[in-house]
Amino acid sequence: MAIIRKASASWKGNLKEGTGQFRSGGLEGRFDFHSRFGEGEGTNPEELIGAALASCFSMALAANLEKAGLIPEFVNTRAEVILDRLHDGWTIVKILLHAKVAVTGIDYESLRKLAEETKRTCPIGKALMAIPTIELKVERVQGPS
Repeated sequence: MAIIRKASASWKGNLKEGTGQFRSGGLEGRFDFHSRFGEGEGTNPEELIGAALASCFSMALAANLEKAGLIPEFVNTRAEVILDRLHDGWTIVKILLHAKVAVTGIDYESLRKLAEETKRTCPIGKALMAIPTIELKVERVQGPS
């Protein structure tokens, strides 16, 4: 059975002075030229992609650890989405994922391999395969998040 998730966005005005709004589930926000290509307030599509990948990866890694008989205390993932202007226009050229994982019963190398596999197989990771580089750094930590 397929699961359908919905989101919407609208834009009013021209590129540099216009504004956009988005809605996805319980999340709503605004975006504009300055929040996307500068340091303006609001969010942008790239941050939303980063949040989607970090969320999907964290949940999937927890599930994969559980399948391996382990219970993680937490998986905290930060994503940095790098947008650059190339010859054919603005492009996401790289995503850096940094995961902090609190789990016992697994050595670091096994955790790193499981995390790399998770990056390749989580649904959002698979959807983003056109991005040239998705780099993952895993840090094993202890204690509360």
